[in-house]
Amino acid sequence: MQPPQLTDSTLELDGRVALLTFQRDDVRNTLTGTELITDIVDTLDWANRSEDVSVLILTGAGSAFSAGGNVKVMRERGSASVLDVHKNYRRGIQRIPLAFEQAEIPVIAAVNGPAIGAGCNLACMCDLRLGSTDAQFGETFVNLGIIPGDGGAWFMQRLLGYQRAADLAFTARIVKAGEAKEIGLLLEVTEPANLLPRAKEIAARMAAKPPQALRYAKRLMKLAQRQGLDEHLELCSAYQAICHKTEDHAEALAAFFEKRTGKFKGK
Repeated sequence: MQPPQLTDSTLELDGRVALLTFQRDDVRNTLTGTELITDIVDTLDWANRSEDVSVLILTGAGSAFSAGGNVKVMRERGSASVLDVHKNYRRGIQRIPLAFEQAEIPVIAAVNGPAIGAGCNLACMCDLRLGSTDAQFGETFVNLGIIPGDGGAWFMQRLLGYQRAADLAFTARIVKAGEAKEIGLLLEVTEPANLLPRAKEIAARMAAKPPQALRYAKRLMKLAQRQGLDEHLELCSAYQAICHKTEDHAEALAAFFEKRTGKFKGK
């Protein structure tokens, strides 16, 4: 399957690991006022449908991961009606969290610099977050007299728990990389030069696994967040029955007993 045509990002595929890099450093990779929303949504859709992709990494070129919403564009739209603002959110930035909820592969955020507002929430939507020592996070919406309109309140408290999420949302304070790791916002902190190599290393370990099993594992992890135990176990048995009948499962067993690396085909 051909990769999507992107406007404000670049997309690379190395093995089964895709790397999406935001290329709007001129506006600190803001999601609004650029084509980054469409680039992200189209890339997630492509990754879902492509049998050649197992893991996606997101990062930003330049000094920022993403500054979130473009405040200048926000001021220019100040005269828009309530109905128009509502439509802009539904047809604009809210496409991102909906696309992430449909993502079938693991997504890793390699946070190279500030992730502010919607940029912070974008990182929270990913399965794993690695940050350089330059990374900063801010749920800064209340500073502008607005709320996280992109689903940030939903994602952040599932990631950090209610109390920590409330602290960040109500104070809008900036969290630097060290504290971000301490509270669970980051999995690891690296030096800037090591960020992408480390993200690619982790992604490659995931991508080396049987592709379909990895996708089912991702689906189970997301569904488990809103299922009761009995319902979840029923789904586990169904997914497990499917996995047991795949060629990759047979190959994984053979590789285990033969003490070699498995060669998986996603079948």
